[in-house]
Amino acid sequence: MSDNLEKKPPVTTTDAGIPATSDAHSLTVGPNGPIVLQDHYLIQKMAQFNRERVPERVVHAKGSGAFGYFEVTADVTQWTSAAFLNQVGKRTPILARFSTVAGELGSADTVRDPRGFAIKFYTEEGNYDLVGNNTPIFFVRDPSKFSDFIHSQKRMPDSDMRSNNAQWDFWSLSPEAMHQVAFLMTDRGIPRTYRHMNGYGSHTFMWINKGGEKFWVKYHFKTEQGIENFTDSDAKAMVAEDPDFHRRDLRESIEKKDFPVWRLEMQIMPFEDAANYRFNPFDLTKVWPHSDYPLIEVGRMVLDRNPENFFAQMEQASFEPANMVPGIGPSPDKMLLGRLFSYPDTHRHRIGANYLQLPVNQPRNEVHSYNKDGAMRYRNNGNQPVYAPNSYGGPQANPNIIEPSWESNGELVRSAYTLHAEDDDFGQAGTLYRKVLSQTDRDHMVDNIVAHMSKGVEPFIQERAIKLWLQVDKDLGSRIAQGLGATVVMPAGETQEAQRS
Repeated sequence: MSDNLEKKPPVTTTDAGIPATSDAHSLTVGPNGPIVLQDHYLIQKMAQFNRERVPERVVHAKGSGAFGYFEVTADVTQWTSAAFLNQVGKRTPILARFSTVAGELGSADTVRDPRGFAIKFYTEEGNYDLVGNNTPIFFVRDPSKFSDFIHSQKRMPDSDMRSNNAQWDFWSLSPEAMHQVAFLMTDRGIPRTYRHMNGYGSHTFMWINKGGEKFWVKYHFKTEQGIENFTDSDAKAMVAEDPDFHRRDLRESIEKKDFPVWRLEMQIMPFEDAANYRFNPFDLTKVWPHSDYPLIEVGRMVLDRNPENFFAQMEQASFEPANMVPGIGPSPDKMLLGRLFSYPDTHRHRIGANYLQLPVNQPRNEVHSYNKDGAMRYRNNGNQPVYAPNSYGGPQANPNIIEPSWESNGELVRSAYTLHAEDDDFGQAGTLYRKVLSQTDRDHMVDNIVAHMSKGVEPFIQERAIKLWLQVDKDLGSRIAQGLGATVVMPAGETQEAQRS
């Protein structure tokens, strides 16, 4: 790759050869508005990305899960009209799936990687899918960069091997990734089991109550088994001993009736707070401090039934953030808005056009849709009209449902979010290092970063990454530089000297 450093890069184009105007920003209505359907390049990138692998998932291929229920434990009707949350004690059947992000279907599940944390609620108003991770943040904040990020984590075209150099090249050119990379390089980057990790909706969502009042919310599923993690060396030993350790642990714990449980706790922000909050509350690379918006317990998730057939109920399971029931909606989070298209599109490709008719994906309530035909379709509504409007008793939409919305105006632009007063890419990562982690956690984090950056990462990329770590925290960056034997310029002007080995 070094041979290409001096060459002038070509202009990015669409697959039709048309010059692209941005590699990093989707087309939105103003800097903070919704993504528009006419952003052909974004849709082309996501649609093409969804079709890169057949038949396994492009991302989150290796995973496992189980069935269970969600029980409401507190009254939340002041914030949302969602029917499955309307009564304390109410139980809704669910399916949960946990996964690694970058590994293939046969890869080990105890590797350093974020974990997917997806839940399907089979509610009386249709399926509600909450698709998040075991981290409250992510690497990028615009969907235009998502496929590029995943490509940097996957196999390279020449060697068909994964490349630490490519990972750090992308990360060091994307400062917004530093918060998530910092989290990933702590011991929480390798949960001991699926049962011993938290789950997060990660994005900001909207809740709407019966009166039409709107709130911004974040989901936190807190494990009642307690947080437990592997050290890097223990995880590598487990990769050799049992590459299916997480899958085996979840299944065996349920077989023994040691049912895993998570508490759902919500952060709830008044709708009006978002406009002038100190940083952008819709930025997926940020968390909301609990001191500003404390956690409120609302329910618990219990997994008590293993799949009877793994392929039918796990591999064919589909989760899509676009499935939101009345009382719940999206936010201006650009990553979330991109996923509303990307997830159902990849399911249509991977499983088939009628994937929602498979038993594991079927809603529990009746479906009345004007969609028809397609490969493998077996549900039908008889001689019902297949068009609307019609004169023959076909289904009609309900205009009384309060749809999620927010005000937005402005020219169509490719732009980063409008910066709020305290927006930056390094502050929260620095707080994680200085105030959240113990000294042992900090030591492990430094060791993990140094070890990862020592494996095939070119010196100029190491140096660029170190400069970002110095902006996260001076001590952290200095320790990483020392571990790599690098000479770097400190932010304040002083020099950290070390002989590169």
